[in-house]
Amino acid sequence: MMKQDKIEKIYYSIGEVAEMFAVNTSLIRYWEKEFDVLKPKKNLKGNRLFTKRDMQYLHQIYHLVKEKGYTLQGAKDVLKEDGESLEEKIRIRETLLNTRVLLSEINQSMIDRLKEL
Repeated sequence: MMKQDKIEKIYYSIGEVAEMFAVNTSLIRYWEKEFDVLKPKKNLKGNRLFTKRDMQYLHQIYHLVKEKGYTLQGAKDVLKEDGESLEEKIRIRETLLNTRVLLSEINQSMIDRLKEL
């Protein structure tokens, strides 16, 4: 399962991605070739830069292949069939994460104000 970072990053290196999922970088590169939905950007040196959206797809791929035991073709089929559904789940997850951050900030603000009293 993927570790949750406290600081939201815009891009993740392949090493960071591999570490988050506890897999080798070669597996991430292989999944990139196999799954069309993975489209990391590349910097001038050619290093892969994975976006939040890539990370969400990787999370889904990891879940299907590593946790549920799907074959790559089976995972591709699920992603293809559930494309719109997956996009909606990604949007919902992003909204929930943003709400969580906002609530955490409100909570901290309230704690700080109570300390001032």
